Amino acid sequence: MEPRQVPDDHGWAPRACTLPTVERPLRVAEFDALFAEAVTAVEPAGPGRVRLVLRPDPEVAGRAAELAARETGCCSFFTFTLTATGGALALQAGVDERHTEVLDALAARASELSASGGASGTRP
Repeated sequence: MEPRQVPDDHGWAPRACTLPTVERPLRVAEFDALFAEAVTAVEPAGPGRVRLVLRPDPEVAGRAAELAARETGCCSFFTFTLTATGGALALQAGVDERHTEVLDALAARASELSASGGASGTRP
């Protein structure tokens, strides 16, 4: 059995991330900006999954999709699903059970920085 992956001391990125160390603060800053500017709620979506409700804006959708695609390049354990329906937009993130601490840290960060000020967001 492989060991569980926990976030590093500087955020939610796991130690096993293949993104060069020098680029990690930039990626974290990109996620932080998305969380602060576009996330309106953070909702549990089942075991190993969290749903980030986003402002329903085409620019936000493109930004979230591009960031999710780049993130899976260095942290292939993540799965992201972007859903636009009925005037709503959401990004669901999922991980396997070895990476739940990473997902919990990402959800906590999204709740803390969300456009709603974390008031309506919840941790999974």
